[in-house]
Amino acid sequence: MNRIEVLIVDDHPLFRRGIRWSLEEERDIRVVGEASDAQEAMRAADMLSPNVVLLDLNLPGMSGLELCRVLKRRHPQAAIVVLTMHEDDEQLFSSIRVGASAYCTKDIDPAELVTVIRRVARGEYLINENVLSRPFVASRVLDQFRELAQIDEVSSGVFSPLTPREVEILDCVARGNSNKEIARLLNISDQTVKNHITSILRKLAVNDRTQAVIYALRHGWIKLSDEPDPTNQK
Repeated sequence: MNRIEVLIVDDHPLFRRGIRWSLEEERDIRVVGEASDAQEAMRAADMLSPNVVLLDLNLPGMSGLELCRVLKRRHPQAAIVVLTMHEDDEQLFSSIRVGASAYCTKDIDPAELVTVIRRVARGEYLINENVLSRPFVASRVLDQFRELAQIDEVSSGVFSPLTPREVEILDCVARGNSNKEIARLLNISDQTVKNHITSILRKLAVNDRTQAVIYALRHGWIKLSDEPDPTNQK
């Protein structure tokens, strides 16, 4: 039987110990490592390649959200379960955007956490029902998942850290447009285009526009086709 290998990332030793203890009796789950901050977490993930990462959002140094984005880029096969002290709508939306598979509060019942781990390991995405009980929040969550699902169908499971505008600009770059041409097509300034491209390179950790386009194409965030560019329909 293949066991689900779990990495626990939290800066409180007692909390990590409690989770480890609650998972010890599960025959199909094994805690393979622990980390107290982002640097430890990245080293552990690189060495252990866990199936599931239980991630506290409030970490010292690099935030849990930023760490989630980095881990999904480096280990797209890992499902990340975000754990937080309090429900926060914006944290929820941000967690979805950076690639979290589940968003739970830390007072979750141990048996429910076990279920969450098993389900995200199968590729499911889960959100606390208390959060989804609020219609406005539920609508935004579903919209985000709908957008990300379109990407996920053709990608290797990596969620795009780029904003819709950044994806639009990168798509224009992929079609061979210069900064001036992109500015004209999107009705924005040259400097705004440069700022977006700088942000794209930073988020994807690449050195130039070509590498950014290749990275995005490989993960299905942009597509090249023979169809005319919709931004060029004037």
